[in-house]
Amino acid sequence: MRYAVKSGLGFSTSLLTSWNKSQVERENNKDYNQVLLDVQRSLRRFPPGMPDEQREGLQEELIDIILVVLKRNPQLHYYQGYHDIVVTFLLVLGERIATALVEKLSTHHLRDFMDPTMDNTKHILNYLMPIIERVNPEVHDFMQQAEVGTVFALSWLITWFGHVLSDFRHVVRLYDFFLACHPLMPIYFAAVIVLYREEEVLECECDMAMVHHLLSQIPQDLPYETLISRAGDLFVQFPPSEMAREVASHDSMAASTFKDFDLASTQQRPDSVLRRRRKQKQAALERSAANAVVTVNRPSVSRRFVRLAVMGLTVALGAAALAVVNSALEWAPKLDLFP
Repeated sequence: MRYAVKSGLGFSTSLLTSWNKSQVERENNKDYNQVLLDVQRSLRRFPPGMPDEQREGLQEELIDIILVVLKRNPQLHYYQGYHDIVVTFLLVLGERIATALVEKLSTHHLRDFMDPTMDNTKHILNYLMPIIERVNPEVHDFMQQAEVGTVFALSWLITWFGHVLSDFRHVVRLYDFFLACHPLMPIYFAAVIVLYREEEVLECECDMAMVHHLLSQIPQDLPYETLISRAGDLFVQFPPSEMAREVASHDSMAASTFKDFDLASTQQRPDSVLRRRRKQKQAALERSAANAVVTVNRPSVSRRFVRLAVMGLTVALGAAALAVVNSALEWAPKLDLFP
């Protein structure tokens, strides 16, 4: 009779034993603690009004997907923001299909973000300013003068904008677009957003902290279809193969600026860090002027040859993935994702 006893949750003793082993295996994963923290902080990524029990179940599935993909692919390294991408596919596709698609994306479109260092991620960010320069030199020069760099677009890139857009419909539309395109399309879309906000940028005070703060706040009422079309046009006009040489010589991501991001991401206030850094630089200049000693330090620019990483899905696979996601959207009403 003891083997027929059920727990209060309806599980048999053997199932509970299996669950305990699975839980121990999860907790022994080197990324488990960080993944758990990120997933626990991802409440805003779930539809408002979703029952807590349902959301908590999905969060457990989210953890499982991430850990399964990492276990099967030990060459991949988890990064904060990866869960923002995975949760989008989980909500639309369900755990089984989402796991398969996320694994494919992690070894193709997202591969550069999952290296042990951020060198390839910084390289991709370095496409941003040359694209902007080709289209609008005035905006490019203003941003260069403000020394804003490209850190403001980092979360856009590594989460496919999932972390910064509040409307799930817009997120899913962009994911459709990125799935069917070249892996570098998100950086072209980032450039299009900056160019669309030309007036706001040029009217902003030419200060690193001010411009960073402006650009890091994406308006939620953007004309997404227009911007998607524009991004596609820019990709055809200025393909990555043509931009690679400019990217290699473009100092759009200075090392000091990226160190600012590392500090900012810890404090969750990049605008404050940048503003403090600006004030420190100004104070140093004032002290130098008081001593009647003027020194101009220009950081040395080392030209680095960076390879163009083209690790994307084939057009056929991209189209197939797009079809899968579009078909899966029919399931979305079950979660009340689209009012």
